[in-house]
Amino acid sequence: MKKLINEPSAVVDEMLDGMVAAHPEVRRLDGTNVLVRSDAPVDGKVAVVSGGGSGHEPTHGGYIGEGMLDGAAAGEVFTSPTADQISEMIQAVDSGAGVLCVVKNYEGDVMNFDTAAEMAGMEGATVEQVVVNDDVAVEDSLYTSGRRGVAGTIFVHKCAGAKAAEGADLATVKQVAQKVIDNVGTMGMALTSCVTPEKGEPTFDLGDDEIELGIGIHGEPGTQRTDIMSADEITEHLAERVFDDLELEEGEEVVTMVNGMGGTPQSELYIVNRKLQSMLGDRGVETWDAWVGDYMTSLDMMGCSVTVLRVDDELKELLAAPAHTPALTVSD
Repeated sequence: MKKLINEPSAVVDEMLDGMVAAHPEVRRLDGTNVLVRSDAPVDGKVAVVSGGGSGHEPTHGGYIGEGMLDGAAAGEVFTSPTADQISEMIQAVDSGAGVLCVVKNYEGDVMNFDTAAEMAGMEGATVEQVVVNDDVAVEDSLYTSGRRGVAGTIFVHKCAGAKAAEGADLATVKQVAQKVIDNVGTMGMALTSCVTPEKGEPTFDLGDDEIELGIGIHGEPGTQRTDIMSADEITEHLAERVFDDLELEEGEEVVTMVNGMGGTPQSELYIVNRKLQSMLGDRGVETWDAWVGDYMTSLDMMGCSVTVLRVDDELKELLAAPAHTPALTVSD
C-alpha cells in the first residue's frame, strides 16, 4: 500500500483538520467528526445535512456551504457516523426552522440517522429525512436492504440546498429532495478495486483483463464480472440500465453526471461522457447540463458511474441556483 497518510487510524481526523485549514467557511464541532458551515445556524433557514462513511470525498463535507449543505457527519472509512455525532450536527445547524437529513440507503446510515433524529427531537429539533436509493444495479447488497444510495445524492444536496436557501419551509424542501430521488438513477463500474487504509490491500480481487459492473461505493464487488470492454461498450451497459429504470421518453430533458471513482483520469471520464451524450441524442432526449468529474468516490478505485436525472423547470432552476462550497461552485 502506498498512500499519503500517517497512521491509518488517524486518516479521518487529519483529513477533517486539513479541510478546515483550507476552507475557513467550514468549522469542525469540537470532539466530533462533524463539519458545519461557519455561520451555522443560519437564521430562519431550513438546514440540510448529510453524512456517511469517509473515503468518498468530496462527499460529504465538500458540499457544505451556501446553497447546499449546512453540515456533514463523517464516519470512519466506509463506516456510518455515530448517532450521537449526527444528533450534535442536527442541533448545531438548527435555526428553529427544521432540519432535513439526506441519507444514502445503507443500513448503518439509515439506522443511525433515525436514532439521531429521535435524539435531536427530544432536544426540541424538528427533523425530517429522505433516503436516496438511486443505484439501479442491485436491489440488495452487502450493506443495504433495497437499492443503494450513490452519486445521485449530490443532485439531492444541490436541489434541496437551493430550495432551503430560497427560504422554503421544511415540508417543501423535503418534497423537492424526494422529487430528485424519484427521478434519478445511477450505475457504476470498476477497473480496479480500492485499497482501504486499515486493510492495506484490495477489497476484492480483479484480474488485469477483468472489470466489475454494478459496483457500489464501499469497495463491494458488483453484479457482473466480465472481460475488459471498450469505453463505449461500458458506457452502453451502464447507461441503458439507467435509461430503462427511468423509462426515459423522447422529448424529455435530463442532467447527467459522469462520476469518477477516485483513480480515473479526467480524460477517460470525458470519453464516457461523449458516448453517453450520443446515446441520449439517439433517444431524442435533451441534455440540459452535463457534470463530469469526481463527485462521490471510492478512495483510489479506478472506474466511473453514470447518473441521469430527469428535470423540469423547477429542478433546472434549483440546479442553476448559486452555490459556494469547497467542492462545487455555481456562480450567481
